[in-house]
Amino acid sequence: MTSKPDTPLLDTVNNPAQLRELKAEQLRQLSDELREEMIDAVSVSGGHLGSGLGVVELTVAIHYVFNTPDDKLVWDVGHQCYPHKILTERRDRIRTLRSGGGLSGFTKRAESEYDPFGAAHSSTSISAALGFAVANKLKGEPGRGIAVIGDGAMSAGMAYEAMNNAAQAGNRLVVILNDNDMSIAPPVGGLSAYLARMVSSSEYLGLRSLASRAVKKMSRRMHQGIRKAEEYTRGMVTGGTLFEELGFYYVGPIDGHNLDHLIPVLENVRDTSEGPVLIHVVTTKGKGYKYAEESADKYHGVPKFDVVTGEKKKGAAGPPAYQNVFGDTLAKLAETDERICAITAAMPSGTGVDRFATAHPERSFDVGIAEQHGVTFAAGLAAQGMRPFAAIYSTFLQRAYDQVVHDVAIQNLPVRFAIDRAGLVGADGATHAGSFDITYLATLPNMVVMAAADEAELAHMTYTAAEYDEGPIAFRYPRGNGTGVPMPETLEKLEIGKGRIVREGTKVAILSLGARLEEAKKAADQLEAKGLSTTIADMRFAKPLDEDLIARLMRTHEVVVTVEEGAIGGLGAHVLTYASDEGLTDGDSGTALKVRTLRLPDTFIDQDSPDKQYDEAGLNAPQIVDCVLKALKHNSAGVAESEAEAGARA
Repeated sequence: MTSKPDTPLLDTVNNPAQLRELKAEQLRQLSDELREEMIDAVSVSGGHLGSGLGVVELTVAIHYVFNTPDDKLVWDVGHQCYPHKILTERRDRIRTLRSGGGLSGFTKRAESEYDPFGAAHSSTSISAALGFAVANKLKGEPGRGIAVIGDGAMSAGMAYEAMNNAAQAGNRLVVILNDNDMSIAPPVGGLSAYLARMVSSSEYLGLRSLASRAVKKMSRRMHQGIRKAEEYTRGMVTGGTLFEELGFYYVGPIDGHNLDHLIPVLENVRDTSEGPVLIHVVTTKGKGYKYAEESADKYHGVPKFDVVTGEKKKGAAGPPAYQNVFGDTLAKLAETDERICAITAAMPSGTGVDRFATAHPERSFDVGIAEQHGVTFAAGLAAQGMRPFAAIYSTFLQRAYDQVVHDVAIQNLPVRFAIDRAGLVGADGATHAGSFDITYLATLPNMVVMAAADEAELAHMTYTAAEYDEGPIAFRYPRGNGTGVPMPETLEKLEIGKGRIVREGTKVAILSLGARLEEAKKAADQLEAKGLSTTIADMRFAKPLDEDLIARLMRTHEVVVTVEEGAIGGLGAHVLTYASDEGLTDGDSGTALKVRTLRLPDTFIDQDSPDKQYDEAGLNAPQIVDCVLKALKHNSAGVAESEAEAGARA
C-alpha cells in the first residue's frame, strides 16, 4: 500500500466557498492534486475511475465560477462525481466509496446539500436542472440549474425531450455537454477556444441583442431569416446548429482540460442574459493516469488496483460469470438458428452481448442508452419472424415498461428478455438493484417469467426462451459468478410453468425462485439437524406457476415458505393468491397450513457486500430457518437469526 499523495493546496479546500477564495492561477495545481487524490482513493475502494478523471478541471471550474450549492449542479448518471465529492466536504470519507455505511458511488440527496438531485441512471440531468431553474424563476429566487451530461447520455431521447422544453428557463439553465467518446466535435485548439470566448462574451451578445432589436422593426419574415442566418453562421463555425434548433445558445467546442479556456467561457455564460446556454466541452476519459488513458474502456469501472503499476486486484478464479454464460450460450444457439439476434442498451460487456457480437456481428445491436427504443425494436423484429433477445439490466428495463406492456405483451409478440443484475447488486446499491422485475412482469397477461438458480439453469432457460414462440418470455439472473455446478453438455428445453424437486422431505417445504436456492439448501440442512424434514422446490417459473406442485406440497407439508430475490408482489404474492383461490389454506384450526413469504423488504437497501445486503433483507439461510421455526413456534426460534446477526457484526 502506497502512502497518500502530497496535496498541500487541496488540503486547504474543503468546500466550494474555500475554492472560490483561490486565485485563478492556483487552479492548475489544485486540479493536479485533486486528480492524484481521486486516483489514490479509487485504488483503495474500487469504482468508476476514467469518467471522474476526465472531468477534474471541469469540476474545479464549475465550482469556482458558479455559486454552488445555490446554483444547483446535476451530474448525469453520477459516475463522474468523485472529484465533486472531494471538493464538497466529503474528502474525509472518499475512501469509503461504494462500501457499507460509506459514500454512494453516485450523487445522493441525503448525502450532501451539494447533491441536489440523485442520479445513477442516464439522461435525467437536463430535466432535473430545468426543474430547479424554473422553480427558482417562479419563486423569484436566485439560482441556476446546471446539468453536466455526457455524450453517451445524449443518445437517450429523454435528453432531447428536456431540451425541447427548456426555453422558458432562459439564462437560468446551463447545460454542459461533456464530449469524451463520441467525437461529436472537430479537434479543439486555440481557434475554437477563441471563438467560444467571443460568442459568449458580453460584447458579442450585446451587439447581437442590439441587432436583434433593430431587425425586429423589419418584417417578421425578414427578422426570422436574419436570426436563422446568424445561428447557422455560428453553427457552421462551431458545430452547434442542432442545439440552436432546440432553442439553446451554443458555445464551443472548448478544451475541457484547459482552465484558461474554461474559466472565461463559464464566467461569460454566468453573466449573460442569453439562454438557455449549451456549452460543448471536449475531454479525455481517464485523463492524467496513463493506465486509464491506454485502457480500452478507459478504466470505466475498476476493482481495487495498484496506483504505480496500474495492476487491478483480481479475485481467485471461480465459476463463470452469469452474463458470460448467457452470451456464450446464445452465440452457440445462433450458429444453427439464423433468426436469433441480440439487443443491448449500451451495456454489451455487462450483459454478455459482446460475446454474441463477436460471433454474429450482423445480428447484434447496441441501441445506446435507449431502452424504450430497444424493446420496441425487438417487438418489430419479433413481428417479422426473428427471435430477438433484449438483454437489459433489471433496473434499466424499468425505463421501458410501457413498451413491454403496450408493444410486446398486448400484441403477444415473442420477445425474449434476458434480465441481468436480478436481485441485490452490492456496491452499486439501491439504484442498480434488480428488485422489481418479477413483480412488474408477472402481472402482465401473456408473459412467461423464469429465474435461474445457477449457471446451468441459465443455459437451459436461454435455450428454452429461444425455442418459445408463443409470446413474450423473460428470464432473470444475478450479477457475478455462478455457483460452480457442472455445465450441461446438452441443453434442456424446460416445460413451461413446471418446477423441479431438489430435495424431498415431509414437514417443511421451501419454494425457491432464482439464486437463493443455495441458501435454501443450507437452511434445509440446518432444519434437518433439528429433526424437521424439508423439501426444496426450485420453482423455475414465477409465471405461469406450477400449480400442481404447489398444491401437492401444501397438502403434504405443515409449513410452506417461498423465497425470492424480489420485492413484494412476486412469487410469494402469486402463490398466496393461488392458494386462496383454491382453498388450500382453509384447513381446520388445529391443522391449518402455515404459509410464509420471504422477499426483499419494503425499503431501498444501500450499497454493501451482497452477502450483507441479503442478511439485511432476511434472505440468507439463518433467516429462512428462523422463519420456519417461528411458524412452528419452535423453542429455538430467533436463535439462528441472532447468531447470524452477531456474525455479521463481527
